[in-house]
Amino acid sequence: MDIIFLGGLEIETIIGIYDWERQTKQTVILDIEMAYDIQKAAETDDIQHTLDYKAVSKHIIAFVEGSSFFLVEKLTVEIANIIRNEFNVPWVKITLNKKGAIRGASDVGIVIERGEK
Repeated sequence: MDIIFLGGLEIETIIGIYDWERQTKQTVILDIEMAYDIQKAAETDDIQHTLDYKAVSKHIIAFVEGSSFFLVEKLTVEIANIIRNEFNVPWVKITLNKKGAIRGASDVGIVIERGEK
């Protein structure tokens, strides 16, 4: 299986459990890997036969910007569900980085995989 990826996708959203986090948007950074068979796209050089990563990113950006989850776990699973269900992706790996969430740590977040390659 081939992998199409989005790296370093920065999105502002309401995320967190503390009162100040419910009032102030924070940046989450997404790295997304998506399994997709690109063979027909490579043969035809036609975008209709591949996963349109621009369409995926626009959808994910709109969803995340409009969300207000308490936990990064919930947000990440919802993103995975959208990608798998709405874009017919059999496997996805998402790294969500909530930079600055822990003093002294440059990165903090979650990595999930859903589906089968």
